[in-house]
Amino acid sequence: MSPDQLIVRDLGLQPYEPTWQRMQDFTNERDDSVVDEIWSLQHEPVFTQGQAGKEEHLLGTGDIPVVQVDRGGQVTYHGPGQAIIYLLLNLKRKKLGVRELVSIMEESVVETVQSYGIDAYAKPDAPGVYVDNSKIASLGLRVRRGCSFHGLALNLAMNLEPFLRINPCGYAGMAMTQLDALTSDLDQVEATQRLLDILITKLGYKEVTRQTTLD
Repeated sequence: MSPDQLIVRDLGLQPYEPTWQRMQDFTNERDDSVVDEIWSLQHEPVFTQGQAGKEEHLLGTGDIPVVQVDRGGQVTYHGPGQAIIYLLLNLKRKKLGVRELVSIMEESVVETVQSYGIDAYAKPDAPGVYVDNSKIASLGLRVRRGCSFHGLALNLAMNLEPFLRINPCGYAGMAMTQLDALTSDLDQVEATQRLLDILITKLGYKEVTRQTTLD
């Protein structure tokens, strides 16, 4: 199987837990004959608590469910208006290290945000992407048998209030922002596609097939 091949799935709005289960199944069952995939979607409201997550960072989650998950990191929020990109990649076949993949993810988000005329940057001590000390994108990965899953979340045009119910990524008082607050007439579909195009180019995929289902 060529390391240049990729399937990109545009899945729309999805519940979190079934999608997470499909990611685990895909990763557990794949072998070297399976083409890498990137899933682009948005999630129904949910807090996800990573493997390093601590209860003290849940301040008052209210009616939004909290799901304990197998990615790295602490707690974050997903909801409509946020671009979720899951990277289901065979890192051995791509000859990619985890740190290199994280850097590519951060660089792709930074370039996407900067393409709107907004200064964005990554922090070496706090994974993610920031604008004026406010976080605009979060990252979280898991690698199993040399293959990655989970990925990144870029805030586009969402309700940011649920972030006040947690210490985002374990940082008390972490300010959150989104593209819609920083630019006018944001098109979420176009912004997501811009991010995908940059990410796919940086990852070196040349044969890209696009689908809209998981079947």
